[in-house]
Amino acid sequence: MLVFGDQILVASPRPVARELERVLTELASRPAGIDRHSALVAAFIDASELTQGLADAECATTGIETRGLVGDVAMSMLLALARQIAESWRSGFQFCPHPPRTLGVLRMLPMPDVVNLRQAEGHAYYAVYPEAYLEAATAAVARHPGPRHVIGIRSIGTGLAAMVAAATDAGLPATVRPRGDPFRRTVQVSEALAAEWRAHPDTTIAVVDEGPGMSGSSFGAVVDTLEDLGITRIECFPSHRGELGAMASERHRVRWQRLPRHVVEVDQLLVDTDLLAGWIADIVGPLLGPLEDLSAGAWRALRFRDDRMWPASVTFQERRKFLARTSDAAWLARFVGLGRAGARSLTRARTLHAAGFTPPIAGLCHGFLLERWFDDAVPLDLRLYERPALVGHVARYLALRSSILITAEPGASLPKLLEMARHNTTLALGARTAAAFDRFAPRLASLARSVRAIEIDGRLHVWEWLVRADGSLVKTDALDHHAAHDLVGCQDLTWDLAGAGYELEMSHHEQHRLASTVAAITGRAHDPELLRFMRLCYLAFQLGRHALAIDTADAAEAVRLRLITDRYAAALGTALR
Repeated sequence: MLVFGDQILVASPRPVARELERVLTELASRPAGIDRHSALVAAFIDASELTQGLADAECATTGIETRGLVGDVAMSMLLALARQIAESWRSGFQFCPHPPRTLGVLRMLPMPDVVNLRQAEGHAYYAVYPEAYLEAATAAVARHPGPRHVIGIRSIGTGLAAMVAAATDAGLPATVRPRGDPFRRTVQVSEALAAEWRAHPDTTIAVVDEGPGMSGSSFGAVVDTLEDLGITRIECFPSHRGELGAMASERHRVRWQRLPRHVVEVDQLLVDTDLLAGWIADIVGPLLGPLEDLSAGAWRALRFRDDRMWPASVTFQERRKFLARTSDAAWLARFVGLGRAGARSLTRARTLHAAGFTPPIAGLCHGFLLERWFDDAVPLDLRLYERPALVGHVARYLALRSSILITAEPGASLPKLLEMARHNTTLALGARTAAAFDRFAPRLASLARSVRAIEIDGRLHVWEWLVRADGSLVKTDALDHHAAHDLVGCQDLTWDLAGAGYELEMSHHEQHRLASTVAAITGRAHDPELLRFMRLCYLAFQLGRHALAIDTADAAEAVRLRLITDRYAAALGTALR
């Protein structure tokens, strides 16, 4: 199934470097504390994306991984920032950051006109903290001292490799990008890089990345290459302790069992140490007890009386979240991203709350947004809630998003959505049914003229709406699905019109009223043909998203996922007739 996609920004590297220097200079004037440390980490993430982009550009012409002058200077700058993060972390956030000297050197070098800056998904979506790799590497050195070479797997492994190198006193890390089939990636390295790794047989090679994911093929490709070079002293720094996913090869699965792995997960870093609880208490007041983990679908136990009522959850894609209680309120601490991703979510959350649609916000603490948790709220019951009031409320909500969350960062193009929809439909319903999408191909250029990208909600499912004791509706999980780890991204309003119509079981009359009310509020009518196309693409995407998760779920979750997948498939088949 086609579900995932990368967030890529095409940018000129020189202005990025200048802005990075400005931000780091400004940090010196901030008071010591977690907020300044968090800003340092944000700058580090931006620097890691710049370093990744420069490394990709150096390898683009040949496809062979090697070192280059610009890439090495950028990595030197990144390593210096990693050491500053280590100093800040270990000093209780008292260390004062500053621009590394190598950042100025980098700005004087000839750089490409543009580079592709790939978002580090783990920092944005999966609560992957650079400090966790610092702690994991520090523990690794204590258990297994000795010299190390560090290899980071681009994209996110670029910065994480710098963190491991900073903790182990290793030399300048190298980075590589495995290529090819997502489940069978390979790496081609230059003779010079291979010679560097083989030069000292007593040196351990540390391979650094997030994951592993469904196949572990990125880790696998790098370790395959090292073993082919005759290197046996290998260790891995992943982001979790889990095994390889369902799509892993048998060779990689067996080897993963025996490879030394060094991991500090987010719970060890922030929860077991009470760091996160302390940051939350600094914002909302003393907590009554430990944080309650509501991740991976656990929130459902607090919202539904019976687990037979639980909606399906793609648990591996759920954000990390914890419930914190004070004497007068409860707060949901939800991971919304480190760096720019978190800052944007905070602004978006405050805007949507001020308009009356989402819960109050207390603040942001190093990646976790504090949002009010309503104990009196229950999931929306479509059988009980007055339909005209529901349609009107959803229309006002979508009209607001359409008016104030306009973006210049569009997501998947219409041809890409068509490719996804045809592919997923073929796998689920067969090629003959999928052929019905062919009628849209000649019209895409015309439809594209009607598209205006906004930061869609993207998650309008019935269980994402809560009803409070006074009957008011509250929209949850409304902040970042336009910037999730999938291929959809920002889309035209019609994506959400289609989603609301299906998920809230609206009749044709209600869907027409929804669209016409939004048009009346915004002064912008939608294209009916574009809405028809988006409705089909929405169903195909949701089908693929839930079907892909079945193999990673436990037995009970797999049943729920199959049921919802079958419902999307049936709705899609009917709509394509």
